[in-house]
Amino acid sequence: MSSPTISRISSEWLAERVVDRGAVGIGDAVAALIRSGEVERGAQLPTIREFARVTGTSVGTVLAAWNSLREAGLVETHRRAGTTVALEPTVSPRSTPFSDWSAIDLAQSAPDIALQPELGAALLSTLDSKNLNVFGREYMTERLLSAVAPTWPFEPEAWATAGGGTEALLLATAAAAPPGSLVAVDEPVGPGFLDTLRDLQLTAVGVAADAEGPTVASLREALKQNPVAFIFQPGAPFAVSHSVSPKRAAELAEVLAAHSERVWVVEDDSIGPLARSESPSIGSHLAGQVIRIRSYCKAFGIDVRTSVLAGSKELIDRTIALRSHGVGSNSRILQDTLAYLIGSAEAQASVSSAKSIYAARRTALTNALRSEGVTVFAGPESVVVWVEVRDETDALLALARQGISVGAGSKSFVHAPSRPLLRISITQLPDDSVVIGQLARTIAQASSASTREYFD
Repeated sequence: MSSPTISRISSEWLAERVVDRGAVGIGDAVAALIRSGEVERGAQLPTIREFARVTGTSVGTVLAAWNSLREAGLVETHRRAGTTVALEPTVSPRSTPFSDWSAIDLAQSAPDIALQPELGAALLSTLDSKNLNVFGREYMTERLLSAVAPTWPFEPEAWATAGGGTEALLLATAAAAPPGSLVAVDEPVGPGFLDTLRDLQLTAVGVAADAEGPTVASLREALKQNPVAFIFQPGAPFAVSHSVSPKRAAELAEVLAAHSERVWVVEDDSIGPLARSESPSIGSHLAGQVIRIRSYCKAFGIDVRTSVLAGSKELIDRTIALRSHGVGSNSRILQDTLAYLIGSAEAQASVSSAKSIYAARRTALTNALRSEGVTVFAGPESVVVWVEVRDETDALLALARQGISVGAGSKSFVHAPSRPLLRISITQLPDDSVVIGQLARTIAQASSASTREYFD
């Protein structure tokens, strides 16, 4: 078929030339067509939804591909004209290495704010509340309760809200475990959590995982040390390889129920709506013993600053008492803003797109690292990838010299893992296969780095 002479590229014509229907494959194929001149400068690309329909892919996959083309300077997006091929490329990524990694978070797993929904309509929707500015505290507004309750995986005894997910996790952990206590921890954990436990004067006992989640044997071993709480990550956002199965959650509940002492369970649902499906809950089996936290910041934005806590009434009451001695509460405006976003079709479409893009970024980096001969791991829902290295410190230093800051794997485990690992966040990765390839090569070199020190 000859190259089209019209300015608008048809979805059918373009789909014939795209073999790999992943985000990276689509982006690479269209980029090659543009660079070869087969797709002319100024030509209009199909809409994202139309091309997704024709290729049988998701809107998020095509959006990620179009974003990679835009970051490469090959296309431009205009409000009325849609996405068009740039008349002049703004960058030449194959000849100009990407170097500004200092602007991209590869360590803390901060979300990509470009993938979050607009907040304007959500905020405006809250201003008609009859209770706005009425003196008093509402630990959870009726709007928010109505929006969240149908999505909760078990029937809680009580509800409350807090600020971001980190604050909610700190409150719930402090409520479940007084200073000087031992807590069992589902490993690996997110950045800084073990430091937070030390700040709370708590001692962590690690619970290891297999492909289905924390193992029964490891939890039983941890319980021998009489921890007062178990910090559980049902969504496995930092998993090396696992996702938690409903069967495993039920098995863990059985072990906890049979233990001679009551052990509180703090479920940290830190990725919230970004999970592909509702993660299983021990609360489905031990509701009165569990407090579950759901964070919405990664999905909707840090300025929504409202997380939800629900479960054991005793623990909920303790979290309320711990927050500014019981006088703290979340703004009704912020709570109702979150309620609006949970029910908004537009916001949900944004979240769905973000899920696909994050998954594509994880896959792109994992594949690129493996093609460089690196041993790499990532759970199905993980917001990080784990890279095996010869020496953690040497690898961190080698990357830092290139201006690249990643996470130390040892900081996510109670005891250093048997194989040295780096933790690399995927949430802010560029959607550009060339840039990802450059990063993978740099990481591959660092993974085998060896530094000797001399003293003269």
